[in-house]
Amino acid sequence: MTENELSKIIVNTAYQIHTKLGPGLLESVYEKIMLYELTRQGLSAEFQKGIPVVWNEVNMEIGFRADLIVEKTVIIELKSVETILPVHQKQLLTYLKLTNLKLGLLINFNESLIKNGITRIVNNL
Repeated sequence: MTENELSKIIVNTAYQIHTKLGPGLLESVYEKIMLYELTRQGLSAEFQKGIPVVWNEVNMEIGFRADLIVEKTVIIELKSVETILPVHQKQLLTYLKLTNLKLGLLINFNESLIKNGITRIVNNL
């Protein structure tokens, strides 16, 4: 499945969750429900996956934790904040570069319309 095909499924899943629950819950609630829904649809998804950072050929065990990695292809960074800041987008782009993945979705569930809370971040896609 391509990044774009996965992206459509992920965005639709976020929309369904947001329609039923709305904004205002903790990020951890949305993470668990996204994980449940994506795996229920037959996708593999890793939750809070520790990703090492390699520095001078030394593997630093935990560089960051990705909220969700779907099909070892798309990183999902979930937020439930009033405003997405530029640092959130830069953070996801750095995650993509460290993992050599091409697509990340930054999803802020704390929006009245979920379409306003979804940002697509690409790394040489």
